Amino acid sequence: MSKAANTRMTILQKSFDLIYRQGYQATSIDEILATTQVTKGAFYYHFKSKEEMALALIREHMRPEMHTIMIRPLIEAEHPMDEIYLMMTNLLQDTTFFDVKYGCPAINLIEEIAPLSETFNKALSLLMSDWKAAIVTSIDKAKSRQLIKPETNAEQVAVFIISGYGGIRNLGKIGGRSYYNSYLDQLKAYLDSLKPAIQN
Repeated sequence: MSKAANTRMTILQKSFDLIYRQGYQATSIDEILATTQVTKGAFYYHFKSKEEMALALIREHMRPEMHTIMIRPLIEAEHPMDEIYLMMTNLLQDTTFFDVKYGCPAINLIEEIAPLSETFNKALSLLMSDWKAAIVTSIDKAKSRQLIKPETNAEQVAVFIISGYGGIRNLGKIGGRSYYNSYLDQLKAYLDSLKPAIQN
C-alpha cells in the first residue's frame, strides 16, 4: 500500500472511531487531525471537506465491513434462518467492534445525518438496502427449500428484522445488554414461527 493510500485509510479509520463515539456533527476536522497526526494539507489532499470524508467513510470503510459481517454470511448460508439469528446474535454480543453504550455506527449515522443532505441519505440508504436484499435472498432461499412457510413475505420480514435491530441498539444505549438478551429471545421465537409446523 502506498503512503498516500495508507494516510487515507488512517484518516477514515480514526474518523470512524471519533464519529462513532461523538457523532458526526460533534467531531471536527481539527480533532481528526490531532488523532491521526496528519497535516491539514494531507487531509485536504484526500478530501475536499468533512462531508466528503464522511461519504468516503460510509462507502469505503463501513459498506465493505457490513458486506463481510452482515451480508456475505446470509447469501452463503446453508441454513438461512439459523444464519439470520446467528448474525444478529454475533452483532449484539460483539464487544470488540461495537460498544453497547454507543449503539450501532450505521444506525447512529442514519439518525444523525441522513436528514442533512440527499447525498448522505443515498449513501446510508445503500447500506440498509444491501442488508435488506441479503436478508430477502436468505429468506427466499429458505422458502425454496421449504424451510419456512411458503406464504412468508420476505420483504416484510427483512424490514421487521432491520427495524428491530435499530431499535434494540438504541435501547441498549440506556438499558445495557439485558435488552439485547430479551430481543434475541423474541427474535428466535419469531423466526421459529416462520418455519412449517413440522420443523418447530
